[in-house]
Amino acid sequence: MTNQATARILNHTAEEGDIASIYLRTLTLIERLHRQLLDVIKDELEREDQTDINAVQALLLFNIGDAELTAGELRSRGHYLGSNVSYNLKKLVEAGYISHARSERDRRSVRVSLTRAGFEIRDKIAGLFDRHLTSLEKVGDVSGDMMDTTNVTLERLERFWADQIRFQL
Repeated sequence: MTNQATARILNHTAEEGDIASIYLRTLTLIERLHRQLLDVIKDELEREDQTDINAVQALLLFNIGDAELTAGELRSRGHYLGSNVSYNLKKLVEAGYISHARSERDRRSVRVSLTRAGFEIRDKIAGLFDRHLTSLEKVGDVSGDMMDTTNVTLERLERFWADQIRFQL
């Protein structure tokens, strides 16, 4: 980024409808919301006296669900960092939440799936999200239409960023 571009982003004056202000606010919110989600999951785990795994690992179990996946598939579907997935999968296997086996097709590939204990964590997180659904509109003042519009915007932003990488824009 040129010095002029850096100055434009860092020193812009926030005006109503200013795309730079809106974009930077969106970036900040995305980061903050992810951390907040992990805090909510951590709080739920602590309330359930589940202290042997962390929020990232619990969310990983939730995202695996009923599937049998490779670490690569988890990275591409869940957008986890490579080393982060490998480390957390290793810890979850050691703790008995995930089982792993070599793929029948590709012996280099390891497929993972939840154990009974993993399903119990997955169900706790699903219960948390289900409780959120019962109060999201009444307490959070967030409607389905609002979430739908947000999802469309985030999906477009995700596609934009992917194109930036793919086409080196």
